[in-house]
Amino acid sequence: MDLALFDFDGTITERETFAGFVRASIGRRRRWLGGVAVAPHYIGYKLGWLSGERVRRRVVAVALRGRPEREVRAAAARHVREVVSAQVRPQAQARIDWHRQRGDRVVVVTANLDVFVAHWCEQQGLEYISSRLESRDGVLTGRYLGRDCCNEEKPRRVRERIALEDYASVYAYGDTPEDRDLLALADRRFYRWREVE
Repeated sequence: MDLALFDFDGTITERETFAGFVRASIGRRRRWLGGVAVAPHYIGYKLGWLSGERVRRRVVAVALRGRPEREVRAAAARHVREVVSAQVRPQAQARIDWHRQRGDRVVVVTANLDVFVAHWCEQQGLEYISSRLESRDGVLTGRYLGRDCCNEEKPRRVRERIALEDYASVYAYGDTPEDRDLLALADRRFYRWREVE
């Protein structure tokens, strides 16, 4: 049995889903005010001054702080059903199915949020490792529980949960520089759906 590790946004899906999910889970007023509050961070990211991790943390703090977790999870389930299901790359779905038919263990490893990615992975019957949101008494604090699951955090979390030596081969699939550390774990690496050394 082999192990297959898949990034989610841009690898399994045709585009990033984080921002669309956040927009779909908040009201118009918060969306407008949040856009103003996040705009400097987004510009800094586009200019290469800020990391994607820092921007995501800012978005979560502005958009999700004080929101009931069950409402956000319900919005996530709706967004997965109505939008994200149509954004899954046929190539990615075929590769996931190929791994499953071989009896491989398939794990999605993503910086996207647990409240969101859990719905898609559960529909697919897949395990996932993701960024997690802090919640107190059922209300989101606007903070992450631990680190954002990107860059070196991806392989750290994989090793924490999975004994890589138990698998004959490890496959990894990613599409951005944030996935390079994950790809480094693998015997067979696919970057933007091309196998690389």
